[in-house]
Amino acid sequence: MTYSYDMKERAVSYVRSGGLQTEASQIFGVTTRTIQRWLCREDLMPRPAKSRHRKLDKAALYQHVRDYPDALLRERAAHFGVHVNAIWVALRRMNIVKKNDTLR
Repeated sequence: MTYSYDMKERAVSYVRSGGLQTEASQIFGVTTRTIQRWLCREDLMPRPAKSRHRKLDKAALYQHVRDYPDALLRERAAHFGVHVNAIWVALRRMNIVKKNDTLR
C-alpha cells in the first residue's frame, strides 16, 4: 500500500520549510529514511507497478494438458523447461488437480 500523494507532499513541504526530518517522521508516522527518499525524488506520484515476466505460459500449459492428458508432471516440466513444482503450482491455480476428470 502506498502513501497518499497529499501526505507525501505535506511531509516534504514541512521539511523544506525548515522542519526536522525526525519531527516530520513522528508527525506523519513514517520513518526518516522514507522522508529522505521522498526529498530526493523529483515527482511524488506513485510509480506504476512492474509486471513480472513468467517463464510458463498458462494458455500453452492448458493446451498441453488438453492434448496430452496422461502426461506426468515431470514430462510437462521438461516440455516447458521449468521445475516440476512450477507445473504443479500452475495447475493448482488453474484448478486442474486431477488429470482424470478435469477437462471432461
